[in-house]
Amino acid sequence: MPKIKPQASDKFIAELAQTSRHNELLLAAVGEGIYGLDCNGTTTFVNPASARMLGYQEHELLGKPMHALLHHTKPDGSDFPKEECSIYAAFVDGAVRQVDDEVFWRKDGSSFPVEYTSTPILEDGKLNGAVVVFRDITKRKQTEATLHQFMRKNELILSAVGEGIYGIGEDGLATFVNPAAVEMTGWTEQDILGKSIHEMHHHTKADGSPYPREDCPIYSTKKDGTVHHADDEVFWRKDGTSFPVEYTSTPIFEDGELVGAVAVFKDITERKKAECQLHEAYTEVERMKHQLEAENIYLQEEINVEHDFAGLVGQSDAIQQVLSQVDLVAPTDASVLITGESGTGKELIARAIHERSDRHARPMIRVNCAAIPKELFESEFFGHIKGAFTGAIKDRTGRFELADGGTIFLDEVGEIPLELQSKLLRVLQEGQIERIGEEKTRNINVRVIAATNRNLKADSEAKLFREDLYFRLNVFPVEVAPLRARSSDIPLLAAHFIALLCKRYNRAEPLLTQANVAQLQAYHWPGNVRELQNIMERAVIVVTNGKLEFDLPGKSNAPVIETKIVVPESNTAQPFDEQERLARDRGNIIAALKMTDGKVSGKQGAAELLGIKSTTLISRMNSLGIEKPGK
Repeated sequence: MPKIKPQASDKFIAELAQTSRHNELLLAAVGEGIYGLDCNGTTTFVNPASARMLGYQEHELLGKPMHALLHHTKPDGSDFPKEECSIYAAFVDGAVRQVDDEVFWRKDGSSFPVEYTSTPILEDGKLNGAVVVFRDITKRKQTEATLHQFMRKNELILSAVGEGIYGIGEDGLATFVNPAAVEMTGWTEQDILGKSIHEMHHHTKADGSPYPREDCPIYSTKKDGTVHHADDEVFWRKDGTSFPVEYTSTPIFEDGELVGAVAVFKDITERKKAECQLHEAYTEVERMKHQLEAENIYLQEEINVEHDFAGLVGQSDAIQQVLSQVDLVAPTDASVLITGESGTGKELIARAIHERSDRHARPMIRVNCAAIPKELFESEFFGHIKGAFTGAIKDRTGRFELADGGTIFLDEVGEIPLELQSKLLRVLQEGQIERIGEEKTRNINVRVIAATNRNLKADSEAKLFREDLYFRLNVFPVEVAPLRARSSDIPLLAAHFIALLCKRYNRAEPLLTQANVAQLQAYHWPGNVRELQNIMERAVIVVTNGKLEFDLPGKSNAPVIETKIVVPESNTAQPFDEQERLARDRGNIIAALKMTDGKVSGKQGAAELLGIKSTTLISRMNSLGIEKPGK
């Protein structure tokens, strides 16, 4: 071994001392605890941080067995045999040991969690001890415990939430999913995590069209960092079925950087069903509203229609037979064809059948087929939609649709044009209608009662009326006898009308004498009951001294009572021209209006006084330029 010069030896010793001092300062400055062990486990050095954390003075640790002092139990409190200690294992195989969670004991008997590294010391290739670096991880453990508690709380919340929740990372793959999402989609957590949510259950829109990933609101959130909401889309289940959803996609930021998104979705199947039911209910309400409005208009029109007479009055065999037929057919839904001369009360028979049927709670819709222009038949019967033809400025409900659930009365059915009878037949056979201009087919349930003063059988044989329609209508025929064929009913009808009219006009009832009855029964009544009603009304209006006098046409020997109100004219037998006739009509109407104080329609109105309908009177007033008094 070469000799070292004194100068060199002193310099080496000084440098070594300086290095040792430098290392001591480093060990003192380090925040982690550091101590050294020899191969026997005895402490060879210890830094101030170790002494401070362990609660010892440095000299109390030097030369002591560290395992016995601070490492004799595991974190769970069980004994920690020296031979199992990771620090001492370094003395066996010379390998570095790193431990993340163990316990060191302090001098005062308390303990604290640590993580440490045990590194063997080799000198000339031989194991000469170990150095241990440890750190107090109490704060980390507390943070972990708090974080674990927080995460556990969040997990419980996520598990309890009824909405489906899942997250996606920067790569667009699922990072977490809650139980509700699993239950709703049928995909397990293992199926979803790490996979593309979009490809699994968000690949189509609500209308069934493809949904490119770049258009997906959920992935848009990941791109633009804003919240996206969808009210009506579709998610697909694992079994291939789908369900409607609404969802919100919210961006996730970490340290100001967009790192993903979380989506919260809800199955809105029940809501959609409720909305559908609500829409159907609203549609039905609207339909009923329009129907009721149409029925109201119809009934208001009907108020102004004067019915032939107020009841089926009579004791003759003819009327009793009709009443018997009414009782038989009313409870059924059979079509009825009522035949008879004008004015015999065919509509009254129809109303009696309807009122005694199971359909009496619904209206009986009356259609006067003789009063409908040919070009409006189809619209009147079946309705039309706005714009279906010129003048169709709004939707119109047809009479058949108005009568749905009730009865339709086709008065003067023989006047329906031949070319339209096939459409009527189809409706009666199929129970379906289509409004003009509309492709929608509507089902109807209507009972048909028809009336005519024509011989439809003869018309059908002459090809003037469809034979198949005739047989369809004539399921149950009812023939009403003319008044002249049941003269025994005339006194009852006359008395009935007198009572009604006197009540209407607030007058005392005059006496109907045998002479009156004889006069009435001697007349042939071409206008039937309607004519009798008009004759009785005129007689009640002009009655004097409680005596009835009748103005019966063709009876020159009978007293004639002129009930029309006329402007006095010169007594001349010369005919008058059109201008004179209009002047007479104008004067007659003005006189009637003065007597009724300007009242046109209703009881004791001018129309009633003149024996015409109020609509007819208004039309004549307009054409003659007559205004109501007081205007």
